[in-house]
Amino acid sequence: MNWYYLFIDIGAILFSLVFARYTWYRMRFFLHNYQQVGYKNNEFWQWMKSHWDAYIIPPDIAILNILIFVFLWFDGWLMATFTYSSLSVFFLGLSIAWFASVKRYRPEKVKKPLVYTARVKRFLVPYVLLSVFFPALFLYMSYTGFIPYYQLPLPNYFVGFQSFDLVMLVFGWAFGTMIIPFYVLLSGLITKPVEKYIQNGFKKQARKKLASMPDLKVVAITGSYGKTSTKFMIRDLLKERYNVCSTPGSYNTPMGICKVINNDLQSNHQILILEMGARYEGNIQELCDIAKPDISVVTNVGVAHLETFGSQDVIAREKGTLVRNLEAGDVAVLNADDPRVSQMGAKRKEITRIMAGLKSGEIQGSNITYDTSGMEFEVSIGDEKEQFKTRLLGAHNVQNLLLAVGVAHHFGIRLKTMALAASRIEPVEHRLELKQQGDLVVIDDAFNSNPVGAKNAVEILAQFNSGQRIIITPGMIELGEIEAEENKKFGAAIGRANLDLVILVGEERAQPILEGIREEDGAAMNVRVVNSLYEANDLVKKHARAGDVVLYENDLPDVYNE
Repeated sequence: MNWYYLFIDIGAILFSLVFARYTWYRMRFFLHNYQQVGYKNNEFWQWMKSHWDAYIIPPDIAILNILIFVFLWFDGWLMATFTYSSLSVFFLGLSIAWFASVKRYRPEKVKKPLVYTARVKRFLVPYVLLSVFFPALFLYMSYTGFIPYYQLPLPNYFVGFQSFDLVMLVFGWAFGTMIIPFYVLLSGLITKPVEKYIQNGFKKQARKKLASMPDLKVVAITGSYGKTSTKFMIRDLLKERYNVCSTPGSYNTPMGICKVINNDLQSNHQILILEMGARYEGNIQELCDIAKPDISVVTNVGVAHLETFGSQDVIAREKGTLVRNLEAGDVAVLNADDPRVSQMGAKRKEITRIMAGLKSGEIQGSNITYDTSGMEFEVSIGDEKEQFKTRLLGAHNVQNLLLAVGVAHHFGIRLKTMALAASRIEPVEHRLELKQQGDLVVIDDAFNSNPVGAKNAVEILAQFNSGQRIIITPGMIELGEIEAEENKKFGAAIGRANLDLVILVGEERAQPILEGIREEDGAAMNVRVVNSLYEANDLVKKHARAGDVVLYENDLPDVYNE
């Protein structure tokens, strides 16, 4: 047996195995992130640009590809200077040192794992074919010694027990795995017509079903914040008298709405409650084309998704689409305290506008008080008044409930009946949700945070006096150019609250929050910066005592982890 040949053969096989494993984990990692951004190419591209060195083309992959191109350029000199065995050892050593570990692409814990939905399975067809093509082609050339079709012999073909061309072998794996994230974008473009065809079929089915139920009333809710909370409040108040169907959770996209209409809406339902979300102009109209609202509810116009909209005026115009889709005799229930919302439909005399707010409007809330069981406040409609007690927290939840009262009042439900229903309302998961975890009181406000909600949450935490007041937060995201400014204001609110322990997640993201804390003389507070939510939880376990209150304000998806 020729041990020299065997040594080189084993090196080539090990190199291929190491890179095959590394390539697989990169493929799965980028697919997971693509799913988390909603299969949107533009948002995935933005994520790619912000993680270029960390994940897209990290230094190890970049350096290996540079070495390969140097090898190709100085091919004659290198082959005359070095033996095949020395080059094999060199590249095998690099592959084991740099690519044997896949920890970068296989995090130990993820908040939302990859789900192999029908859409993902369709996406995998071009994605796998594209990702495998390049390495497979160069593996073929490496082990046959010829360029396909032309049958041109390769200059560095090594004839041993397992014959191969070293340059082709290394280049195929190194370059092939480097361009995998770009295959995600290409696969998205390839599958887009298929997905559009499938989605149009679901939309047509939903429109047909709604047309077959002419007596059904459609209540649609939109706004920058509070859509889901308001939706569930409306549902809980209306179900005291009516048979109601509503979208679960944050189902506020065309396919989410279609799924509920096609699968959950039954002939005995009297009211359908839909949440309508938007990240781009035209999103609300697309949803209204599926289900035209009879009652439109607009919670507010804030700065959520400002990065994609560009300005609050554009956001207001988009949210106002819900009111513009109303016909004569329809109803708009609006936030009277939001100047942009209160103007929606103001010139339309053929629709009814119901205004609700903490400061103005025909429906008002006042005298808010808090305790560890929730909050209490007074609701008035004209001369009629009623005391409401609920497990919910926050003035913004009072505002949301006032909008729900406006809808229920339109449907003829008595205020006393609403108060009873409100006492049974469960907090929306991860939205100022009061929990008892062992000896700790937890305020779970982990769902995507916004400037108004974050400030309110801090103010609520400051009112507790049962023990230490602790906040865990990474700040806010998707606010475009004003993100740093709003996080600084958030830090200022934390500074004014004079909390006992502040845990900021992510060193880079923490900087504007820290600036805000310092400006409010909050430097004396115990402020700690960690790199993940898991580290934050470990820190709480070390510092927290019985009776302490812990606020989780925002929890970033895995694509934002530092």
